[in-house]
Amino acid sequence: QVQLVESGGGLVQPGGSLRLSCAASGFTFSSYTMNWYRQAPGKERELVAAITSTGSVTNYADSVKGRFTISRDNAGNTVYLQMNSLKPEDTAVYYCNAWVLIGMSVDGYWGQGTQVTVSS
Repeated sequence: QVQLVESGGGLVQPGGSLRLSCAASGFTFSSYTMNWYRQAPGKERELVAAITSTGSVTNYADSVKGRFTISRDNAGNTVYLQMNSLKPEDTAVYYCNAWVLIGMSVDGYWGQGTQVTVSS
């Protein structure tokens, strides 16, 4: 079965950095675009960053461009989100996501989320 397990969240001061990891299993990781979403309290879940299967193309939400970097290790079935210059408004639960073809249908799979809190 498809599993996505995030790690690396925590409490950090404004201006600090964190690196999130998402370990994937149960599907051919190297064939799929991987995404990072986040959801702040009282807000809808939003797409933060995406990376294509080979890592050749990445996209970012305007709010994180120049501060966050998404990358992947296809040999290790892991996707990363390096977050620098963190701001209080980056506080949210961060989720790893993939839309995976299983049989004849494409379903969205999510990790359990990892909390990122930016506060002094």
